[in-house]
This record gives sequence, C-alpha cells and structure tokens, in this order.
Amino acid sequence: MGATHHQSSAALAARQRLADRLRELRLDAGLSGRDVAARTGWQPSKVSRLETGKTPPADADIRAWCAACEMDELAPDLIAAGRAAASMYREWRRLQRAGLKYLQNSYVPSYARTKEFRVYSSTVVPGMLQTPDYALAMLRSVAAFHGGVGDVEAAVQARMERSETVRNSGSRLVVVLEESVLRHVLGGAEVMAAQLGALLSAMSAPPVSLGIIPVGTLRQDLRTLETFTLLDAERVSVELLTAAVTVTAPSEIAQYRRAFAAMAEHAVYGAPARELVAGAIQSLSQLP
Repeated sequence: MGATHHQSSAALAARQRLADRLRELRLDAGLSGRDVAARTGWQPSKVSRLETGKTPPADADIRAWCAACEMDELAPDLIAAGRAAASMYREWRRLQRAGLKYLQNSYVPSYARTKEFRVYSSTVVPGMLQTPDYALAMLRSVAAFHGGVGDVEAAVQARMERSETVRNSGSRLVVVLEESVLRHVLGGAEVMAAQLGALLSAMSAPPVSLGIIPVGTLRQDLRTLETFTLLDAERVSVELLTAAVTVTAPSEIAQYRRAFAAMAEHAVYGAPARELVAGAIQSLSQLP
C-alpha cells in the first residue's frame, strides 16, 4: 500500500495547498466568506468547502473566486494548480502493471511537440542519451525494485525509438548532470564505458549542450535536486521514487526554470566537461 498511500497523500496535499491559496486570496482582499458568497452568488457553505479543501474547485469556481477578490490575473496560475492537484501523480506501480513499454510510450505525445528539452539529473544519464545496454541495466533495476511487468527488453526498444524520434525532430537538448552520474556504474564496467563514450559523442552534436557539475563545487544557492525535465515552457516532468509528477502551474514552472539556470551556471562545458567524462572512463579500469 506504500506507493498508493504516497499518491493519495500527495494528491490531498496538493488540493489543500490550492485551498489555502484561495483562503489567503480572500484574506488579502479583506473579504469574509459571506462577502465572497455574495459576490459569486454561491451559498456560504460552498465557500467554506472550497477553502477547506473538502471540495476541489472547478476552473469556473477559481475564475469566479479571483473575480470576487479582484485578482483576475491570478486565475490561470490557480487553475493550473487545480488541474495538477487532480492529475499530477501517476504511480509507477500502476503504470508498470501495464508494462514498462507502455510507460516509455506514454511520454511520446508530449515529447513529440517539444522544441527544447532542459534536463537536470543527479541520478542517471537521461533517457535521450542512454545506450541500449545502459537503458537495459537501468530498467532491469527499476523493474526489480518495483516488481513491474517483465517486458524490459521491449521497454528498452521503445525508449530507443522515442529517443530517435526526438533526435529526428530537430529539438534542442540542454542537459546538466552532476559528476556523480558519471561515477554511478550501471551494468558493469564495459556497459558504463560505452555509455560514457556515447556522452562524449553527444557533446559534439549541434543540437546538444551538455554540462557537468564537478564534485565539490561550492554552491550558495541550490544543492542537489531531484531529476527533472523542462519541456519548453509548458510543463515539467519530475521523477520521484514512487511517482512521476507533472508540473503545469506557471509559477512552479518558473521556479524550475530558475533552478535549472542556477545549476547550469555551476556546470562546466566543452573541454573541461570532456575531461570529467574521460576521468570517469579511466576510473572504470580500477573496478574489480
């Protein structure tokens, strides 16, 4: 029940955050609950249910609330937050019961319309830069941990096809990796060496920008974050242990954009980045 409980708790927390924002908006406008009810034509009980989170607001409810508080400009952000509260969490277990291949293919529609990907990873090489053997090792570990459907080989093929589609679309790929990603060995030394060699090749591709944050970099702002992908300015995909989170609220997307920019400033590029990859390859020879 752990993953299901996590999903349920997270969805309820997102709904409560939205309810709290509605209440704060009312207080900032100097209105009582009865004032909002009078301005919207609702029963006072509806106002209470919305701002306590007992009833999730519809898009029209949010627009009416913002209009009552004379804050119409906040409606788009709150509507996005409301929609995210309803659908932001997709359990890995539920998706994997349909198969890892299904999970890989579920990303295709949003990837196909994206013109620029900005990826920060503190854990593994991003999927669009993975070799088949590295992807196989990674997805096997995911399936083993979560107890998913054993269609790993088909999932790897789907991931490779998805990556090929992205490359052929002319999309730009901007990646920032923590150096620890280069040192986390998946699939053994031979598989890892091939993957690191593929990263070196990717650095020469015109649509790809690859930066690496060296271990020990002094940071005054953000430290290591969860892996996330910015798809244009429309959404953010965040990878957690038990769920994939899709962020669509404009204010939250803006925070991830700032976070990515901060991480990108800490990264090295070009020759210094290649030296870090080469050093990781050399260290593989010391493995037992």
